[in-house]
Amino acid sequence: MGNPIITNKIGVIVDSFQVGVKQGLLKAKEVGADGVQMYAVQGELDPANLSAAARKEWKAYIESLGLEISALVGDLGGHGFQDPEQNRAKIDKSKRIMELGMELGTNIITTHIGIVPDDRNSRVYETMHTACEELARYANEMKAFFAIETGPETASHLKSFLDGLGTKGVAVNFDPANMVMVTGDDPVQGVYTLKDYIVHTHAKDGLKLGHIDPRDVYGDYGYEVSLNHENIASMAEAGPSFREVPLGEGGVDWPAYLRALQEIGYAGYLTIEREVGTNPEGDISKAVQFLKAYKA
Repeated sequence: MGNPIITNKIGVIVDSFQVGVKQGLLKAKEVGADGVQMYAVQGELDPANLSAAARKEWKAYIESLGLEISALVGDLGGHGFQDPEQNRAKIDKSKRIMELGMELGTNIITTHIGIVPDDRNSRVYETMHTACEELARYANEMKAFFAIETGPETASHLKSFLDGLGTKGVAVNFDPANMVMVTGDDPVQGVYTLKDYIVHTHAKDGLKLGHIDPRDVYGDYGYEVSLNHENIASMAEAGPSFREVPLGEGGVDWPAYLRALQEIGYAGYLTIEREVGTNPEGDISKAVQFLKAYKA
């Protein structure tokens, strides 16, 4: 069977260029991306820092470059939505990020919610479920999606959690590399398992080098490890358990993975994320060309 011919648009996470938002947008255009994903949690795109006029300016600037926004990143860190004392503020901020997304032209916000516990009767499971039910209803009313990134748990376990929310407002941002690197779950089968929920994807690749407890990567409520984005990136670059690598050099079977996305009717973005390496622009440019090779 030959390689699939894809029609998906190709996106880039602006922050992966590590040069600031405006410069990152220019670089996304230069490498040939169709769209961009941007962090909207703090700094220039924090909803709390943006007036109505500033939102219109950003939208106009991005459109002037011929780019779309594939999604906003709304990951608030910590343990996701596992801590009941933090959830009110996190839910409210997530709603503001969803509203900003709609104003800027995207209805997809991606996030991590924390590791879904195995025990459906646990307090943490209930806390996460309650928060996600509220966010799902809010997203549904706006015709938006609050999309959980794959990786912390298996696709089948995540599907079970999502099935219990009652709407598709909380959906999936499918990252095949996270599955390969952490749980060892098969991303191709994962596409079929989560087919009803996938609204956005990250184009990333990786290798699993040894066993790792997902809590050591993503943290967990009551499991105290000091984690932040930089720590995870250093694990992916030089840690003993997994390695993020350029597209096509890792454990993701790209022809089978892209074919699976085709077969479920996924027509959204393949958004390149590069969290390691000393030459992100070069890696991202190669990743764009790697994906374009699958286009007609």
